[in-house]
Parts: sequence; structure tokens; C-alpha cells
Amino acid sequence: MTIRTTLETPTIPVQAKLAAAWASLMFLVIYVDYYHLYQPGEIDDIRRGVIFEFDISGALVSVFFVVIAIPALMILLSVTLPARVNRTTNLVIAALYIPVMAFNAAGATLDYAVYYALTIGIEVLILGFILRSAWTWPRATGVASRA
Repeated sequence: MTIRTTLETPTIPVQAKLAAAWASLMFLVIYVDYYHLYQPGEIDDIRRGVIFEFDISGALVSVFFVVIAIPALMILLSVTLPARVNRTTNLVIAALYIPVMAFNAAGATLDYAVYYALTIGIEVLILGFILRSAWTWPRATGVASRA
């Protein structure tokens, strides 16, 4: 005799969903940047002091750091900020990061169109999940709101 039980799907707090989404985005960003180095000529360009047609400088590397640091910080902020600030921060940062992710295709050749379509597409889907999760943040019930 086989006894079958129904698996329970526990409710996951929105903060945990957001942190997981930002962490997933960070992994993708890191791997997309890493795999970018496999493209012919990329390492030679870096050795010549050029990335994406920009001269490598302290300012450029600082910009790259900030671009990566913000989603990294969002993992922490998503689980520590109060709900109202958390929701707003996730909505603003995720919306701003959609064009940042699309910038990865700058200078791409048709040979890598599928690669960039896949990577940017998945990154934008994750950002869309973040936007949807923050936008539909659960409301407290039975609490009177101030006008």
C-alpha cells in the first residue's frame, strides 16, 4: 500500500524572493562578463588597454565596480530595508538596470547575437520578476491607512 502525501508549498517572503533574484542576476552578470572574454580579440584588447572601445582607466574601472556593486548591495538591502523603502528601492534600481543590461550588446557582432539575446533576455526577465515582486508587495490587512 502506497501512501501519498501532498507537498506543501510554503509562502516565501517577498524580501527573500527579491534577494534571490538579485543574487541570480549577479551570477549571470559575472558569467556573461567572463564568457565575453572567450570572444576572439577581447583579451588582446584588454592587453592594449581597451574595453568596449573605452580606454581602461581608474575612472572606467570605478564605473564598472559601481555597476556591479549596486546589484550586490541589493541582495543585502532586499532583506534588511523596511517594506516601503525596500519596495521603492527595488522598483527604481530594477527599472534603471534594464538599460544597463542592454548595454552589454553594445558593439556586438552578428556572430554573437544569439548569445547576447539569451543573456540580456534572461537578465531582463529577472529584472522583470524583481519589478513585479516589488510592485505586488503584499499589503497588511486590517490596518487602517492614513490619508
